Amino acid sequence: MAAIDDASEAGSRAPSAYTPLVQAAWLYQADQVCPEDLPMAAAHALAKGWDTPSLRELAGLPRHADPRHIRGAFEQALEELGIILPDRTLALRYALRRLAARFIAGEADLADLASDEWSEMEVETAEERAFVALLPSCACCIEYTLGLDEAAWEAQLQIAARVLVSHPSVGPGF
Repeated sequence: MAAIDDASEAGSRAPSAYTPLVQAAWLYQADQVCPEDLPMAAAHALAKGWDTPSLRELAGLPRHADPRHIRGAFEQALEELGIILPDRTLALRYALRRLAARFIAGEADLADLASDEWSEMEVETAEERAFVALLPSCACCIEYTLGLDEAAWEAQLQIAARVLVSHPSVGPGF
């Protein structure tokens, strides 16, 4: 993931040293991170030398803790660190670009790409629109959506993903 000034998009005063925590905040706002993964993000931030009472509390929570408690501790830790959550639309655009980058790298499979969430999001650029137009709406309908030429679809999706990722980024770098 490429580094950018974390303050640029979210209005945060957060130094780039805890980019993974900022990335977790963006994905959290887009509902793309599981609450049980947030304590580990906090532990990594602590290991980098960042310390607040809520960050310590969050890092000490077990994965199976009440998700509401995890979310509350996460949001409080972000506030204590001066990390401001982005608006949901911007966070979703970041998550879409991250998905495109993961697809290019071979880290996302068809099940990761298939979601009606993407087709319902507000896209703002032609690059986002082109990528989203190629995404299947659900995993169970992939054959129907793609027809018989999966290779041609994957080639088109690779091109659209590369174009999307090559344009100016939204949110923290990846």
